This record gives sequence, structure tokens and C-alpha cells, in this order.
Amino acid sequence: MGLDHAATKPHERLAEALAEDMAAVNEMIRARMASENAPRIPEVTAHLVEAGGKRLRPMLTLAAARMCGYDGPYHVHLASTVEFIHTATLLHDDVVDESKQRRGRPTANLLWDNTSSVLVGDYLFARSFQLMVETGSMRVLDILANAAATIAEGEVLQLTAAANLATTEDIYLKVVRGKTAALFSAAMEVGGVIAGKDDVLVQALYDYGDALGISFQIVDDLLDYGGTDATGKDIGDDFRERKLTLPVIRAVAAANEEERAFWVKTIEKGQQDDGDLDVALGLIAKHGTMDTTRQDAVAWAAKAKASLDQVPEHPIKEMLIDLADYVVARIV
Repeated sequence: MGLDHAATKPHERLAEALAEDMAAVNEMIRARMASENAPRIPEVTAHLVEAGGKRLRPMLTLAAARMCGYDGPYHVHLASTVEFIHTATLLHDDVVDESKQRRGRPTANLLWDNTSSVLVGDYLFARSFQLMVETGSMRVLDILANAAATIAEGEVLQLTAAANLATTEDIYLKVVRGKTAALFSAAMEVGGVIAGKDDVLVQALYDYGDALGISFQIVDDLLDYGGTDATGKDIGDDFRERKLTLPVIRAVAAANEEERAFWVKTIEKGQQDDGDLDVALGLIAKHGTMDTTRQDAVAWAAKAKASLDQVPEHPIKEMLIDLADYVVARIV
């Protein structure tokens, strides 16, 4: 999801404040994605890693560590780990979704093949675990290993929830917590853990990442049905892929018999004709589900900001508060 089209860009201010650390992370990523035996690994990885993504997740780890006063070397290992886990999931997601574009560029599976994308994703997961172990912290290993498992669980849950009109808001939230928020919360949490902070502060960092990740994904799902942001995908991709996101779940819940028949045809049965996306957008507008979903995104952003009340004053704390506002500013 893009974060470009707004007057202020807190993620850029964060990147500037963490520039030295991010340079070390980029250097470590390049070094660790190398492979003497399989040159395709750095080829595929470089295509995605160097595509100009915001590196938001590793920045959260660096931000949490710096905000907690950490001055050791291992926040760089952890930020690199977080980016490797994220990149591995993107490689696998593009295969599962049969995607052809990522960050405005052709996907790795399109340029190479599905097999390469899956195997290189596996390699990055393995690399991420090597980096975790180097920190010597079992607690860090536990947090990030759990996050990796939760991400996979969220993706499988989304797979089983897709095209199923019985999907509830609770299931949707579990999917979002799995596929998106789990890495945001783990990225923040390990920054506090490596800095040796107490459980109250570490929990506050976790809560910020969790709420920010949920808000982030809800916004992404909203933009799919009416986005002006540079998401790198077309309006209605989720509809075409028959994904049950919050605007649709709520429109289905409010549907009359005729409207429900439309959702059964297009989502459950996958029989989509020209003009069906416009009908879907009309039903979403009729029941006001964009507005109620937008309110949820704003509420989660507010929770993220409130969780930082436990964190001592710091310039980076203010940037994280601004970041939570910015995530939802694009849709209000």
C-alpha cells in the first residue's frame, strides 16, 4: 500500500531520523540475501527488496529500539529480520493471488516463475531465523517465530474465508491480525525487548503495532473500493479476487434478498460480468459501509496513539503518533 499522496509524510521524517540505522539495515539485507550457490536468489530478492518500498516494518523496530534508548548493534539484525519475513510473505502472496504487479512493477513470479518465488521466499524465512538467533535472545526468537506462524495462519484463514458469505467481522479481524498486524506488533515489541525494557512498556509497543497494523489493513481494503492512493493495484481487485473485506461483509449483512443473490453470484459462485463492480460499489454506497469501515480505521489509529501514553517522551514517539494519523488521513 502506498503512503505517498498526502501533504505530510511522517514515514519520511521517521526514515530521516533513522537514516544511519536504515543504511546499516540495507547493507545487512544485501549481504544476507547473497548466495554463492544459487544466483537466482539475490536476483529475485533484489527485484522486490530494491523496488522502493517504504520499509515501514523495519523502521518500526528501529524506532522502538531508539525510543527505548537502545545503543547496541542488534536492532539492525532485528529490523533486517522483519524485512526478510515481510519480503518472504510478499513473494508467497503473489503466487497465491496470481498477482502480476507489486509496487508498480511486475511481480517476481511473473518475471521468473512461481517455483522460484516460493523457494526464494523459503530461503528468506530461513535467513530471518539465522539473524534472530544471532541476537542471543530466546524471547526475541519466540516473538518473531510466533509472528511468522501467525502470518501463515492468517493467510490460510483468508484462503478459507474467501468467497464465503458466512465470513463474519470477527473472522475478518483475525485475518487482518494475522496477515498484517502480527508483523507490525512483533516489529515494535522486539525493539523494546532488545532494549531490556519492562513488560508494561513492551506491551505498549506491541499494542501500538497491533492497532496500527489493523488500521493500515482496513485502509488498504477501503482504498480497493474507492482509493485515490497509489496502491499499485486497480480499484476492485479484492472484488475480482472474491475477498470478503469489511465494506463487503457489512454490505452483505445489510442486504435484502435481491442484493444477497447478487453477492452469491459474484462472490460465492465467482460469476462476474461487466458492470458487476459498479453494482457492488453501488450497494456498498447504499448501505454506507465505506463510512462505517472508515470509522473503524480511525478508531484503531486512535488506539495506536493511546497505547503510546505508556512510552516516555521522545521525538520518535511524536513521529509514531503522526504516523497513526497519517495512515487514516488518506481516507478521511
